[in-house]
Amino acid sequence: MTILGEGASSASSSSATKNKHKNGFRDSEDLENMSVQELESYAVNKAQDTTKTVNNCLKIAEDIKQDATRTLDTLHNQGEQINRTHMMAADMDRDLSKGEKLLGNLGGMFSMPWKPKKTRDITGPSTTKDDYFKGKKNKEQREKLGLAPVPKGKTTTSTLPPEPTNALQKVEVEKAKQDDSLSELSDILGDLKGMAVDMGSELEKQNKALDHLHDDVEELNSRVKGANQRARRLIGK
Repeated sequence: MTILGEGASSASSSSATKNKHKNGFRDSEDLENMSVQELESYAVNKAQDTTKTVNNCLKIAEDIKQDATRTLDTLHNQGEQINRTHMMAADMDRDLSKGEKLLGNLGGMFSMPWKPKKTRDITGPSTTKDDYFKGKKNKEQREKLGLAPVPKGKTTTSTLPPEPTNALQKVEVEKAKQDDSLSELSDILGDLKGMAVDMGSELEKQNKALDHLHDDVEELNSRVKGANQRARRLIGK
C-alpha cells in the first residue's frame, strides 16, 4: 500500500509540473523552487514550444511565397497581354496606311490632294514577347551568380543526434530542428526579396509600355477620324 501511495504521489507531482509548464512560470521564484527533474522538463517543453513557433513562422512564410508566386505570374501574363495589344495596334497602323493611300488617290483630278495628318510614327511595342519571360528566369540567374539563397530542398540539414535519452539530448534535438527551420525560413525570405524586386521591375516596365501604347492609340484614333472625314467628303461628291 505504501508503494502505491508513493507512485500516486509521483504521478500527481508530474501532472502538476506539466500544468505549470503549460501555464508558464511567472517569476523566478517558481524556477528556484523546482527540482532538477522539473527544470529539465521545463527546458524541454520550452524548446519544443520554440520549435513550434519557428515552424509556424515558416508556414506563414511559405504561404506568402505562394501568394507572391501567383501575383508574379499574373503580372507576367498582364505584361504579355499589353505586348500583344500593342502589336495589334502596329498591325492596324499598317492597314490604315494602305487605306489612307487609297483615299488619297480617289476623288479625281480636280479634287484637292489629301494626305493624312501624322504627328508621330507607330513603332509598336518596345519590348518583345521574350522579355516577359525573363522575370521568370531571374531566380535561376541569381542562383547561378550566387546572389540568391539555395532553393528549398538543397539546404544542408543539421545532423540530428541519435534517439534522445535525457533532457539535454532532447533540447539539442529541438535546437537542430529550429536551425533547419530557420535555414529554410532564410531561404524563403531571400526568395521573397528577389520576387519583390522582380515585381517592381515588371510594374515599372508595364507602366512605360502602357504610356507608349496610349500614345500610339491616340495617334491611330486621330488618323482614323481624318480618314473617315475624307471618305465622307468623297461620298458627298
